[in-house]
Amino acid sequence: MSENITNFLASGIEIKGTIRFQNDMHIDGKIEGEIISDNGLVTIGELADIKGDITAGDVRIYGHVEGKVQSERCSLKKQAVLIGDVTTRTLSMEEGAQLRGRTEIG
Repeated sequence: MSENITNFLASGIEIKGTIRFQNDMHIDGKIEGEIISDNGLVTIGELADIKGDITAGDVRIYGHVEGKVQSERCSLKKQAVLIGDVTTRTLSMEEGAQLRGRTEIG
């Protein structure tokens, strides 16, 4: 099956522990723990509050993340707040995005 199914965690959902998945995931809830996807796209929505590390192929952050991000591509949107280190091949940041941590790009 080649279609890419998006999983969705709505606001109001709170999870403690590791989330591991293959496809894309959009998160608007509160997560305390690791988020792991081998190649998928992880979108951290505006309402999301993440305390934990994120490992994925593509990470797009609109909300609040405290933890390390490891990815091929990482995008910080204008209202994003990332407190933690980033290791990525490509980093893009919109004006207004906040990043407190070290970056390793390339």
